[in-house]
Amino acid sequence: MEGNIYDRSQLLLGSKMTKRLEEVKVIVFGIGGVGSWCIESLLRSGITQLTIVDSDNVSSSNVNRQLMATSLNVGQPKTEVMKERLLAINPNASIQTICSHYCDENHKQFNLGSYDYIIDAIDSFKDKYSLILRACQSGAVFFSSMGAALKVDPTRIKVAEFWNVRGCPLGAALRKRCKQRKTYPAHKFRCVYSEEVLPNLGEEELHPVSTDGHAQVNGSLSHITGIFGLTLAGLVMKDIYEKVYPESGKE
Repeated sequence: MEGNIYDRSQLLLGSKMTKRLEEVKVIVFGIGGVGSWCIESLLRSGITQLTIVDSDNVSSSNVNRQLMATSLNVGQPKTEVMKERLLAINPNASIQTICSHYCDENHKQFNLGSYDYIIDAIDSFKDKYSLILRACQSGAVFFSSMGAALKVDPTRIKVAEFWNVRGCPLGAALRKRCKQRKTYPAHKFRCVYSEEVLPNLGEEELHPVSTDGHAQVNGSLSHITGIFGLTLAGLVMKDIYEKVYPESGKE
């Protein structure tokens, strides 16, 4: 007789944490190169109440780094493709999909206060800034991904509190926006980041003409975006572990 798919997780974590994982509710904003790896890791670890938010369809340029993207599902909504994959792993999981683009104008539709954990893996600077502020007001534990593009060295990926992130242009720009608007996150939160910033060596071949005001397209690789996403999932698991077993943090 086959065992439960979470037997190996329970062997390590115990029944007390396994039960807690079943109760936890997590929402992940953005299921691209970072968010897709984060979501699947959370599910495989035993978190079965997941909400995934993304408005895009799978494109051919996603296939190099996004977990659910293949040449066979190009053109399909990312949320539905990801949900199908997650349910293939655990058919009993509760996977809610929101095929929408988060922005400050529609933040109320996401009911952030109903979640235990909020994960930010979105690219848009303006929307990321809004999500940081709203998530920190929600009462949920919040983790954020800084820029994962323009990197090849996995050993330079780090975790730090938002105000201590160094060498990341996105992190610096977000902190500058906070200071300019004199509007700050309600509490500290941790980010996954890397100070490595490489040039786009193939830019002249692939993007010889201006993008007419569209967001800058930067190159990225799956081993980097995957580590970012898996690290975010790991931060969630570590936080739950330390709350279930508070004595674990003691020397």
